[in-house]
Amino acid sequence: MSTRNLTDLPPPTSPRVRHQPGASAGRAFIRLTACALALSLLAACSILGPVDPKDAVARYSLDPRVQADPAWPQADWQLSLADLDAAPAVDSLRILVRPQPNEVQVYQGARWAKLPSSMVLDGVLRALEDSGRIRAVARQGSGIGADYKLVMDLRRFESEYADGAALPSAVIEVSAKLLHVPDQQVVASRTFLQSQPAGAPAVVDVAAAFEQALAANSRDIAGWVLVSGNAHEHDAHP
Repeated sequence: MSTRNLTDLPPPTSPRVRHQPGASAGRAFIRLTACALALSLLAACSILGPVDPKDAVARYSLDPRVQADPAWPQADWQLSLADLDAAPAVDSLRILVRPQPNEVQVYQGARWAKLPSSMVLDGVLRALEDSGRIRAVARQGSGIGADYKLVMDLRRFESEYADGAALPSAVIEVSAKLLHVPDQQVVASRTFLQSQPAGAPAVVDVAAAFEQALAANSRDIAGWVLVSGNAHEHDAHP
């Protein structure tokens, strides 16, 4: 497997993919965030001296919002979230792109503002907190007396040109396990995979696709945790 920088992959030869609902707002937020960071960099340059344009870096910050599913149950138990496990090559501030199955590259001049593992953890935590469907949820080590613990492994967080596609898709893959803390029993496990097509090959459009994929991933994991934990509670206390 090789890794190298690139400015952008060749422009698409097929029509643009129709944007999903909310994609325009997501791209606008990401574009504004990236522009603000770029302006901050330029302001610093006026003090420190000129910087070679090729060394300028735009940082992209994702802000996924999750609407709770009305079908989610109410959970009368507490949950802690462990830090994610992830290989260093996956959990990187560099934005990865896979133009071919056996080749990984990175977008030149673009970085994530936070590590992918932090974005995944924050997304799930926020989805559960905002849902109001669980008695308490917090990161491991926060001091709450957790009944269950969510352990996740980040397997993929990359842009991918699948099957020779002209446009990339944002791919997020997470393996999750729900543990019952008193006996450390694994009560449920599942792998979650999201693939969200980008509207164009530009980095800002790829980042917008990642925001949608991250929101879907957070929603699916949060709902699964609530249902799985309640199922175990029912079996343990029929």
